[in-house]
Amino acid sequence: MGKNEKKGYQTAAPDRYHILKDHARQMRREMTDAERLLWETLRHNPYRLRFRRQHPIADFIVDFVCLDYMLVIEVDGGYHFTPEQMSDDAARAQILNNMGFSIMRFTNEEVMFQVDDVTRKIYDYLLEQAE
Repeated sequence: MGKNEKKGYQTAAPDRYHILKDHARQMRREMTDAERLLWETLRHNPYRLRFRRQHPIADFIVDFVCLDYMLVIEVDGGYHFTPEQMSDDAARAQILNNMGFSIMRFTNEEVMFQVDDVTRKIYDYLLEQAE
């Protein structure tokens, strides 16, 4: 088993979980091209690592997560570089870090044009954690 020995779900508070779960389903149906490309790569990975997409954690929906190793992967579009969104992302990262998650962020462009490099960074990190 990986870093997350409990291998359990990390979800929202019970009173908000169903709202987030429904929104996550909608987000899975409407993934960006970059998210779709990365998902296809991650779900067919050669290391048999298990990833979830658009998964509720705390009060957030993360793009991708490997719960076994407590790794959140975010794919950021252009709006993530506005001052307000950068502040929101930093606050969100702090909460997820406090829960024990590590976060890797990639831009849409990195995923679309360098998906092999992106996935290599992800797998290298996870394989290092497994040692």
